[in-house]
Amino acid sequence: MFDYRYNNFYEIVKEHATKRPKSVAYFIDERKITFHRLLLKIDTLARFMELMGVQKEEKVAIIMANSLEFIITLLAAQKLGAIPVPINNFLKEDEITFILNDSDAKLLAASAKYAKELRNVLETTNVQKIVWEGEYQGLDENNIAFSEILESLESHEKLNQHVDIDDTAVIIYTSGTTGKPKGAMLSYRNIFSNILGVERLLTITPKDRFIVYLPMFHSFTLTVTVLMPLYFGSPVVIIRSIMPFSNIIKQLLLKRVTIFTGVPDVYNALSKAKLPWYFHWFNKVKYYVSGAAALPEDTLKRFQSKFKKGKLLEGYGLSECSPVVAVNLPNKQKPKSVGPALPGVEVKIVDEDMVELSRGEVGEIIVKGDNVMQGYWKRPEATAETIVNGWLKTGDLGYMDDEGFIYIVDRKKDLIISKGINIYPREIEEVLMNNPHIKAAAVIGIKDEKSGEVPVAYVELEDGEKISENEIKRYLKEHLANFKVPRSVYIVDELPKNATGKVLKRVLKERLQKEKE
Repeated sequence: MFDYRYNNFYEIVKEHATKRPKSVAYFIDERKITFHRLLLKIDTLARFMELMGVQKEEKVAIIMANSLEFIITLLAAQKLGAIPVPINNFLKEDEITFILNDSDAKLLAASAKYAKELRNVLETTNVQKIVWEGEYQGLDENNIAFSEILESLESHEKLNQHVDIDDTAVIIYTSGTTGKPKGAMLSYRNIFSNILGVERLLTITPKDRFIVYLPMFHSFTLTVTVLMPLYFGSPVVIIRSIMPFSNIIKQLLLKRVTIFTGVPDVYNALSKAKLPWYFHWFNKVKYYVSGAAALPEDTLKRFQSKFKKGKLLEGYGLSECSPVVAVNLPNKQKPKSVGPALPGVEVKIVDEDMVELSRGEVGEIIVKGDNVMQGYWKRPEATAETIVNGWLKTGDLGYMDDEGFIYIVDRKKDLIISKGINIYPREIEEVLMNNPHIKAAAVIGIKDEKSGEVPVAYVELEDGEKISENEIKRYLKEHLANFKVPRSVYIVDELPKNATGKVLKRVLKERLQKEKE
């Protein structure tokens, strides 16, 4: 299907640095980083990693805010054939510790702003050294400043390990139905297939400019705004934080960005925002790409009526598919559809027995192609359940029309998507059940205009126990990332259950809906 010209992303950086060394790879703050400088920094950090004993297939964890250092760490690890493990930097200490231990990471690259969550890492995990980006107080032989490494070592190009296209490029942790995160192993072929599929649909050249402000640890951001621009040789404007959003608009105009990616709530905000009068004069964006969650139809309509120059293209995907499965076409879009399958990707709609359904019938979406992950790290049983005869079961319900356009109907699993981030109710329920006051718990997702969905918890207390809703929320905040903490907690006398004792979440959703009416 595709002519895979490269084995890995380090090869691409090296080629750009040789053929066009003075071309800009990144804009960050007021600095420009050329491909030549980028290669030197990658080679230098790779040399440090080698001296620290990092070998092929070993894991290098990354907990960083958006930064040049994030990208350098990712590519330096890949140069050695090591496997980067980007970790959600909104997670709390317990959650981070689990992923570090599960991934077997020996080296961690981290932003100093997350020092509190990482204070016990050297004692509670197998991590032996931490490389700190930013101002970290407490540097020693095991806590090393990123800046010192780049200043004290020379780059060493010749240590390049052979890295094959079917080697694991990255492990992305995604929550599973058990509540514990699972590491989706993506190969270079997986990610390149996504990029080459996009290349067939969109016109992207080194003259284009991307902007990255969404968290780099997210699979959507990582593929579409970190790795894909490298392939095309397109510069990227790095924004450290989504707030203030006015800075993103400012940089979009000043740096003449042509490809903008966002999640639905960003496009919702833009469609309602008061923009400066000169915005449309200087705006150069030709493609607005929406991913990570479903785009509401009214948001799409408002946005398109306000931003007439560029095309808003909604896509659909999941981390296990590197992540893009489908995307709307620039010259043909259909309301409520996420578009046809990406070139190189096969999609079917099937019933419970994996038998393909007729067009228009609702069933589970399954995916096949070079974009489908290698499997879950150390989870052979979960891998076998998810990938059957090469087909990946997404757990999403949808249908396909006669032209192959895909429509997402609902989630087969209990997945909640809030601001583009996956939240699994069972993970929250397990934390609630660890509280001695609580007898039973159920978490459901409810629609929210700003976030798409938010979690809500129902709890049944142990006989004679007393605890308030606010106390429960405070307890949850100690053990979960803020985005996972339920918007509301309701204490009930008894949760609705079926004959086998399973909580009927459908009844809870109906009850909440009636109370709102």
